[in-house]
Amino acid sequence: MTAPAAQRTDLAPQGHPQRWLILGVICLAQLTVLLDNTVLNVAIPSLTTELNASTADVQWMINAYSLVQAGLLLTAGSSADRYGRKKMLIVGLALFGIGSLVAGLSQSSGQLIAARAGMGVGGALLLTTTLAVVVQIFDDTERVKAIGIWSTVSSLGFAAGPLFGGFVLDHFWWGAIFLINIPVALIALAAVVRLVPESKSGQGERPDLLGALLSTIGMTAVVFAIISGPEHGWASGRVLLTVFIGAAVMTGFVLWELHIPNPMLDMHFFRNQKFIGAVAGAILVAFGMGGSLFLLTQHLQFVLGYGPLEAGLRTAPMALTVIALNLTGLGARLVRKIGTPVVIAAGMSCLAAGLAAIALLGRHGYSGMLFGLVVMGAGIALAMPAMANAIMSAIPPEKAGVGAGVNGTLAEFGNGLGVAVLGAVMNARFAALVPAAVGAASLPAALAAADGPAAREQIKDAFASGLEVSQLVGAVAVLAGGLLAALLLRRAERVEASAASALTEAGTTAPVTAPVTVPVTADASAAAPAGETAGAASDAAAERAARLEKAGDRSDPPGPAA
Repeated sequence: MTAPAAQRTDLAPQGHPQRWLILGVICLAQLTVLLDNTVLNVAIPSLTTELNASTADVQWMINAYSLVQAGLLLTAGSSADRYGRKKMLIVGLALFGIGSLVAGLSQSSGQLIAARAGMGVGGALLLTTTLAVVVQIFDDTERVKAIGIWSTVSSLGFAAGPLFGGFVLDHFWWGAIFLINIPVALIALAAVVRLVPESKSGQGERPDLLGALLSTIGMTAVVFAIISGPEHGWASGRVLLTVFIGAAVMTGFVLWELHIPNPMLDMHFFRNQKFIGAVAGAILVAFGMGGSLFLLTQHLQFVLGYGPLEAGLRTAPMALTVIALNLTGLGARLVRKIGTPVVIAAGMSCLAAGLAAIALLGRHGYSGMLFGLVVMGAGIALAMPAMANAIMSAIPPEKAGVGAGVNGTLAEFGNGLGVAVLGAVMNARFAALVPAAVGAASLPAALAAADGPAAREQIKDAFASGLEVSQLVGAVAVLAGGLLAALLLRRAERVEASAASALTEAGTTAPVTAPVTVPVTADASAAAPAGETAGAASDAAAERAARLEKAGDRSDPPGPAA
């Protein structure tokens, strides 16, 4: 007989006994990483003054972190799978803490940029290993709820970053926004060493060093192009060259992964409709959320006249709605009750409705915008955890780190794509309504150059109209993507259910002999990796049954009929 599932080292059927405490620890580490994605924005005036930083310096201070982090997500996830998720979590916390110390004590722009890049390496390790650990320590019944709480931290980090940075800068100097990370990293480091179990896979496999190099270069180039597009123009030589390099290197990465026996990212995952559906949905959630919030903050400041901190506070209801709904476990209960495809379709529909409400009701005041933000938050709370769980469950547990890397990469790509596409739609509409203002570097510059109050009002109305059209385009894209994702996931579930039913029928109708059949069923089901389709499991079971039957015919006499 095969060993029972309780003896698996990666995940016990009932989950780790201290799983909720461990979840709190890794969420604390993740929150620290996510705060640093947005906290630096409010410190720009201080950095410009105290470090004599140029505009380009400030951009690199902000982008070095996200650029390195996004480029290393797949490599970090693969390293965690191979060398140990706990070990990489410890390394990530250490690098992040050291980078924070160097950043807080930096005396020049170059030092701060280098420190932020180092923090990005630690951040990539943390974001992938935290989700991978969640998958390892929670069983199927609790995993969606746990991923929902993990997703909540993302929303909290987004909402709290500017507020936390503003509070610190009101009482301390700019370096304190980095030094505050150090005690948090130390606490999390001690807790990880004490509580988090080690898990890893692929010890006998040869490391995919070329794949890691290609994915890092390709993703970095793609993200750099997305970051540079709004500043230099999407048709500029720099951006087009970077896009070409990124696309060429990522094509080489795909071809290489298809060629080697032990790839870092198994491209056959993309034949799985469940995986494809979850991927499409994850990209479009990030697309709608990232692009709309990028435009929404401009609408609050430039059209409605709020200051930066006031604008940040007025976007908080969306994040607070996500936090409230995820902490109640609503999404997890709905997934168990009505299924992942329906929950994703409902969540994406709410997100699309929120975008449409902001476009149609929020143009001339905040009340309509508030309604749209709350509806968006409800949609994100339903869709994001369900899609993250769908992605992770479509990938075998031994590749949990790579799955987390894919999830993080999709979020980065979707956010950048949303900013690029919706920003381009807004600019096209604005240029069509006010051709004379097209040459201005920004909306404030266009307003300053306007000839009289009537011209300024025309520019504001054109900008608001451009935002309205772009939000509606985002709503249509999100709704279509949500329905497509739900359809693919539903179809994949039907295929799996049909294959499982066929396997069960074959097992009940086949001739049974005692020495062969009893261990065959147990071994075949245990040997099939989690996340493998039922059809593949059926083939594996049939193969194994045939081998064992032949062996039984050669060595043992037939047993009595069952």
